[in-house]
Amino acid sequence: MKAAIVLEAGKTPVYGDFEDPVPGNGEVRINVTAAALSTVVRSRASGTHYSSSGDLPFVVGIDGVGRLDDGSRVYFVLPRAPLGSMSERTVVRRGQCVAIPDELDDVTAAAIANPGMSAWAAMKERAKLKAGETVLVNGATGTAGRLAIQIAKYMGARKVIATGRNIEALKSLAKLGADVTIPLGEDGDALEEALRGQFADGIDVVVDYLWGPSAERLIIAGAKAGKDAVPIRFVHVGSVSAPEITLPSAALRSSAIELMGSGIGSIQVDRLVKSIDDLMQATVPGRFEIATRTIPLTAVEEAWSKAGNMPRTVFKVA
Repeated sequence: MKAAIVLEAGKTPVYGDFEDPVPGNGEVRINVTAAALSTVVRSRASGTHYSSSGDLPFVVGIDGVGRLDDGSRVYFVLPRAPLGSMSERTVVRRGQCVAIPDELDDVTAAAIANPGMSAWAAMKERAKLKAGETVLVNGATGTAGRLAIQIAKYMGARKVIATGRNIEALKSLAKLGADVTIPLGEDGDALEEALRGQFADGIDVVVDYLWGPSAERLIIAGAKAGKDAVPIRFVHVGSVSAPEITLPSAALRSSAIELMGSGIGSIQVDRLVKSIDDLMQATVPGRFEIATRTIPLTAVEEAWSKAGNMPRTVFKVA
């Protein structure tokens, strides 16, 4: 079968031939129609993601949309290694597939699943968001952050605060449901000052896609808000800005901040699949917006280095 294959660590995937998969016990074969390129897919392909095995060669892609042998249309996640989603066929465990609503097209389903799940799982599985609470999305101008705003509102958040570096992109977030936008500049003190009033009013959940300096300032500002502020559930999802932070120990001792992560490993696979199922069912009634562009899988080598996260690149397989 044809597939996008990583032959050498750190090299761009190539379009070529890979052994046709045979389902094992408890597995189903999927005839893939669409698979999206995400930050996780990129980092796993390069071998830098914490979940990368390092074994070569392998087919890239962790999720996608396709049809079972009986014609059922499904979204699937985490094919059995060394298989991936960017191929004509793949196999996964039956429990790692979810049915797609008829009104949701293949490309949108493939594009929205990973970034949407990151927000859905962070708020539902980790933060246990309740209707009427306030959510701050740190790094809200990217694809995942924009979806996090929409999903927070769909889940009943009373107020959503969005941060980001791109001023023009921040301005566009109000129509997605952001009630307050805060720019992330080079001046950390100015950011902390801007956050102070928001924390004083009460921020229940922080969904962080950036880590690095802005996450440090968020945690410190929340701690300084002191006893007058509500306890904060800080959920770390991504590290776009930096892989590490420096945090004063007093920030945790003097506050009721709960630090937690959300992703593969911190949430059981069956719960991640449940989050995706819930997301798929909510996408059309929630009118979730995501920009996409489609490219044939045959062009994976040319498109790989040029594709960004906005709009979301979706490789069409069939």
